[in-house]
Amino acid sequence: MVTVVVVVLVAVALRPPFTAVAPLLERIERDLGVTGTFSGVLTTLPVVCLGAFAFVAPRLRQRFGDERVLLGCLVVLLVGNSLRAFGDIPTLLVGTVVVGAGIAVANVAVPGLIKRDFPHRVPVVTAVYTMCLTLGGAVAAAAVVPIGEALGSEWRAPLGLLAVPVLVALVISLVAVRGSAVAAPKPVSPGLLWRSPLAWQVTFFMGLQSSLAYVVFGWLPTMLQSRGMSPGLAGLALGVQAAIQAAGSMSIPVLCRRMHDQRPIIVVLALMLMSGFGGILLGPTALLWPAVAVLGLAQGAAFGLALTLLGLRSPDSDTTTALSGMAQGGGYLIAAAGPLLIGLLHDVTGAWALPLALILGCAAGWLACGLSVGRPVQVPSVVDRARA
Repeated sequence: MVTVVVVVLVAVALRPPFTAVAPLLERIERDLGVTGTFSGVLTTLPVVCLGAFAFVAPRLRQRFGDERVLLGCLVVLLVGNSLRAFGDIPTLLVGTVVVGAGIAVANVAVPGLIKRDFPHRVPVVTAVYTMCLTLGGAVAAAAVVPIGEALGSEWRAPLGLLAVPVLVALVISLVAVRGSAVAAPKPVSPGLLWRSPLAWQVTFFMGLQSSLAYVVFGWLPTMLQSRGMSPGLAGLALGVQAAIQAAGSMSIPVLCRRMHDQRPIIVVLALMLMSGFGGILLGPTALLWPAVAVLGLAQGAAFGLALTLLGLRSPDSDTTTALSGMAQGGGYLIAAAGPLLIGLLHDVTGAWALPLALILGCAAGWLACGLSVGRPVQVPSVVDRARA
């Protein structure tokens, strides 16, 4: 029960720092006098941090244990969100790096914790985790513009207020884990995974899925505004899309239970991703909301499946954490190029044709990787059996 409480609270705190920025991008540009390229950097920087700091997470877990690492991540998030409230360019960038570091380590630690305490229920508990992630992001995306208008602050106060739910999560988690036993870490050799073709396939699968996800977080409101939506309605659409992701993520346990081989699921999701992006950028305006819904459903299921595969393709919790570190570290570094390239291509062309071509190419690459990682096989264990 303690694990579920911690997983839920951490999940709710992890997405808002990302989803809250996109609806405010135009206001940030106008207030700070920066360009769309800066917005691309601002939306890409957290993803780079997710990749760079993910490699540190397995070592931290080995030294401090899962629960202490996650509590430390909440403290880091609290500091990062508070820094962004100061609202000039340096503190905005530094706060974003701090937030990205905290989220990166938590992202890696949670799958290992789930595998440790729920080895036979990985899809179900992962679905709860991803549902809370998406709902937290949905509420933040939909609320930041109205909150800013109510407080008379275009973007500083809304970003700063993201520290409040993190503080609540930290306090409740401290109470929940007080006195709970912490398992002694086992000796591991995570370098074994770097020689596993399956581990690399999982890494690219995670990277391409994450690239598409952060393109949505960073650019969906701007895309919708280019089709005639108001900023407030575009922010609401991002929130609706994120809320629908929860339904997509909750479908994964049912699908995985019925289908031991996940490749058919991946084919359907890839087609839905392509249809969603294509409908938003090319379809009739009357179909914008259905396209947003299709994209949200596919994104939620794809993200939930990517996290679930970290556990399903690993024989034990230590290997899950090591695979999570590799897949999310390398994957998010791959993903970082997505939002930045979208911003650059849109700035250069002033249109969405080339960005859409890049998006569809990423979806096709994700499908190709999925045809490998969807098979029911596992990576080698990283536990050093001789010293364990």
